[in-house]
Amino acid sequence: MQYESDIITVAAANFKVEAGQKENNLSRILDFSKSAAKRGADLIVFPEMCVSGYDFYTDESTSQKEKEEMAEIVNGPVCDRLSLAAGENNIYIVAGMAEKDGVSGGLYNSAFAFGPEGFIGVYRKIHPFYKENTWCRKGSEPFMFGTKWGPVSVGICYDTYNFPELIRYYASKGSRLYLNLTALAEKIELPDSRREFLEYYGTMLEYGVRCNTIFIASANLTGKDKQSYFGGGSCVIGPKITPVTEAERVHYYAGGKDDVQAGLVMATIDLSLARRILFTENKYTGEPDYRPEIYKNWE
Repeated sequence: MQYESDIITVAAANFKVEAGQKENNLSRILDFSKSAAKRGADLIVFPEMCVSGYDFYTDESTSQKEKEEMAEIVNGPVCDRLSLAAGENNIYIVAGMAEKDGVSGGLYNSAFAFGPEGFIGVYRKIHPFYKENTWCRKGSEPFMFGTKWGPVSVGICYDTYNFPELIRYYASKGSRLYLNLTALAEKIELPDSRREFLEYYGTMLEYGVRCNTIFIASANLTGKDKQSYFGGGSCVIGPKITPVTEAERVHYYAGGKDDVQAGLVMATIDLSLARRILFTENKYTGEPDYRPEIYKNWE
């Protein structure tokens, strides 16, 4: 499959939220986006629920009315400002926030995508995690958006770590870059919590790369929210060139699992390394190894 370009510069934000302070968080999202564009980024991804803060919605002391008032609608004020910023800075912006459906009034844990031409669309988290199910509905549709680098795909946190079907689906449809918006906390009451965070977060992202030969840009919250302490670790990772193979190895192009400081990580990557032997013709069988036509028939 041919694309207009293979070379893209991607930024991911280690983002420190101010719980419930939408205007302050949005201001910093806009500033980070502008800064990333000045440094040459084509795309920037922000964490899950970065506009309001993650704990604002899981905190039981926050009323349902407050949650609904904090949520964003498509083409609402926050959407308009991020659309304008993407256009002015000629950059793609993907940011996590609570969404209120304009028809049903239901709330979703969503990722809003914007590009140089404005608003693109919304991904609604398909697998809400744990207490998220007390305030948001389940999404049901995958989401990719077209670029000159091919389709860019989106998932949120639990979607990425525990449901490999999503990344595999995207890879089979030609996506070479997957964006993971996450709010992954450390269990600070445990003495070895940092090691536990690093092992889980890194292992699951690296598995996604190894299994699908895809690039992943992951953006996590960092520092203290209202209740949780988030682990940072935003990064851009993907296939690695070795003397043996250019697949099934993982390289950290920017950022790393142990980086907890607020700021941007950024890398220029070559998406042509995302070579998909699973989805191309096997020279011994004459057909792809990936067989979705039989998987869907299993009971």
